[in-house]
Amino acid sequence: MLGVILGGRLGQVIFYEPGYYLANPLEILAVWKGGMSFHGGFLGVALALVLWARKNKLAWLTVTDFVVPLVPLGLAAGRIGNFINGELWGRVADPSLPWAMIFPQSGDMQPRHPSQLYHVGLEGLALFALLWLWTATPRATGAASGAFLIGYGTFRFITEFFREPDAGIFGQSYSISMGQWLSLPMIIVGITLLIMAHRQRP
Repeated sequence: MLGVILGGRLGQVIFYEPGYYLANPLEILAVWKGGMSFHGGFLGVALALVLWARKNKLAWLTVTDFVVPLVPLGLAAGRIGNFINGELWGRVADPSLPWAMIFPQSGDMQPRHPSQLYHVGLEGLALFALLWLWTATPRATGAASGAFLIGYGTFRFITEFFREPDAGIFGQSYSISMGQWLSLPMIIVGITLLIMAHRQRP
């Protein structure tokens, strides 16, 4: 829990709004105003699992392999919360798109992609199903974790094309968003873990 909260908050501060929080450092503590980053929360949880695995004398990748198959359901629940709250809305969509929606919080009252639901479908339900099938067969250590990183990174990269991009440390871009930049290392590390796992016995 602490890994999610502290990592998510620091991720928002470092990856998305460093200039604002550098000018207003006390605002870092104002978590009730919102502002959490998945990638920061992911790093926070990864560090927390390192400490937990060391304390219990377990291999870190053994722990993460056990955890990751159920993570997508938690992510889906979070994205449903984003949808209900009307936050993290999508980019402006063609008004003829049947499921285009107006999010009053956006301020412009234009029809937009309900990108939160795209996240639910891909990073939540689809990734859960794929990991469930993948881990139904015994795999070498690190294989499940690698599959999660590749799956999440890929699905997040796709859904970012429909989500209103955050400015981030690289500025606002409609070509490659901050979420996509942060997903690329996940995919690379995931591929590396799968290669390493392939060289082991299940």
